[in-house]
Amino acid sequence: MSSSTYPIHKRIGLWLGVALFALVMVLPNSEGLTTEGRRVAAVSLLMGVWWITESIPIPATSLAPLALFPLLGIMDGKDLASSYGDSNIFLFAGGFFIAMAMQKWSLHERIALRILYRTGTNPHRLVLGFMIATASISLWISNTATAMMMLPIGTAVIDQMRRRDESKEVDNFGVTVMLGIAFAASIGGVGTLVGTPPNIVFVGTLSKLYPEAPKVGFGQWMTFGIPVVALLIPISWLLLTRVQFPLKAAGDSTAGRDAIAKRLNELGPMSRGELVVLIVWILTALSWIFREDLKLGLFTVPGWSRVLSHPGFANDGTVAVAFALLLFFIPVDRKRGVYALDWDWAQRIPWGVLLLFGGGFAIAKGFNDTGLIQWLGGHLNVLQGASPLTMLLVVAVTVTFMSEFASNTALTAIMLPVLAVTASSTLSINPLLLMIPATFSASLAFMMPAGTPPNALVYGTGHVTIPQMARAGLVLNFLSIVITVAIAYFIIIPVMGISPGELPIWAKPTQ
Repeated sequence: MSSSTYPIHKRIGLWLGVALFALVMVLPNSEGLTTEGRRVAAVSLLMGVWWITESIPIPATSLAPLALFPLLGIMDGKDLASSYGDSNIFLFAGGFFIAMAMQKWSLHERIALRILYRTGTNPHRLVLGFMIATASISLWISNTATAMMMLPIGTAVIDQMRRRDESKEVDNFGVTVMLGIAFAASIGGVGTLVGTPPNIVFVGTLSKLYPEAPKVGFGQWMTFGIPVVALLIPISWLLLTRVQFPLKAAGDSTAGRDAIAKRLNELGPMSRGELVVLIVWILTALSWIFREDLKLGLFTVPGWSRVLSHPGFANDGTVAVAFALLLFFIPVDRKRGVYALDWDWAQRIPWGVLLLFGGGFAIAKGFNDTGLIQWLGGHLNVLQGASPLTMLLVVAVTVTFMSEFASNTALTAIMLPVLAVTASSTLSINPLLLMIPATFSASLAFMMPAGTPPNALVYGTGHVTIPQMARAGLVLNFLSIVITVAIAYFIIIPVMGISPGELPIWAKPTQ
């Protein structure tokens, strides 16, 4: 393989990972660290380097524990395999199936176009419409798929406007629409558990490291995820259209409205397939939100799982798979054998992401079962005495800027176990106080094309330069850090019942 097809950083990463793995494997055991724990550390370093540099495909790296843990005597292969069949993986798989059904019938595009059409024709409002539509779809569909769906619509509107006006404001309009789509796709993903992979990595890692920890359900996540979206969308819109790339303060754009109306006409009236998927999608979301008791201040909404003979048996993954199966069952045209979802579409889901979840959960299980997490906690004394607010800021800044250069999902899988042990063993605070904000920060990287797939897609259109993206993204990075820390203190702490200076019983290191 020539250097032109295999970048130098990947070649360096390939052998650096192997070298670090070999080095840790031959080192003598440190006091308090088991042989198995040292070997887990070696495998984790290997995977971390390969994940970040993508020396081999990320899903392939994710399979390393399945091979290396049993061969190195770390863990039984049967026990380990359960990490790759975790219920949280099926939550995301079911969500992917529903998303594919939406794409099959173009329901997601119709929803986005309707939002755009109703926001008005003023350039400022058009950009806001693009951002609201993108974020709304990204709550339920992958950020990448959402951006790919919105870009042709955005490009059509920009081209229509350029035919009628060649002023600088039109160039700025093109930049703001493209960056608005990219930023909103990433922002929307943090709003729900299925919005972006790092959210599922968090839930799975928490359950592996702390089996007795309170479960973070779909409804709970939305109580602090949606406020992040609700704050960042208008803030990023104002930043783009009023500060970084000012647009005309008034005036209508019939060109934009015409382009949107044309595409809506091409879609025609809502089909039976769209209607079926829309109903299933709404029922799925409601079932996720109200599965368990949902506390809203002093009022508690009882969950529907109470009516089951064993309420604890059903989880969010159960809901996702149940409604995904319905899509294969409900006919759109029985005579022609057309159903709401078929396997030709279903098999297009990103299976590699599901393997990445499994790899991250396997590493978390290895950290916990071998005592590596307790050993790490005892060696992070340098952080002892740091206030929760200081650590929150450090974590948010570090993860945000690291995510500019590494896969946010892989980064979350690497960082969360370390942050968990830092919180519980070194700072003696609730691990959720660092883990949830870190999960948000991993998805809120706006500066570089490599930061997120939506950024890369938008850069590829040619409407945005790297300096333009970096200029707006740097400011938004810092604004998102401030909002993440504020949400942690004012919403996550009360919703999750966290006492900032207190270590909960479920997180206390085992002796």
